[in-house]
Amino acid sequence: MKMKKVPMRRCVGCREMKDKRELLRIVKNSDGDIFVDPTGKKNGRGAYICRNMDCFNQARRARSLNREFSCEIPDEIYEQIESQLEAYVGKK
Repeated sequence: MKMKKVPMRRCVGCREMKDKRELLRIVKNSDGDIFVDPTGKKNGRGAYICRNMDCFNQARRARSLNREFSCEIPDEIYEQIESQLEAYVGKK
């Protein structure tokens, strides 16, 4: 019996490798828009973050998403991601 390989991704906050399904994907598309991708299937450059506020705050302080996407990310984007993350964490 063949075991299916579990896709692993690194959280931009805590820098730990985790199962892709445990993480929330943040995408920068070709237009330069940055948003949360709950499906994990949208086109664009993806960065992953744990579904908890500690990792998000750590990533925000370290400006990890700026490095991942090679651009300056305005505070409004971080605030949008934060509110989407809070809504997502609230659903669980």
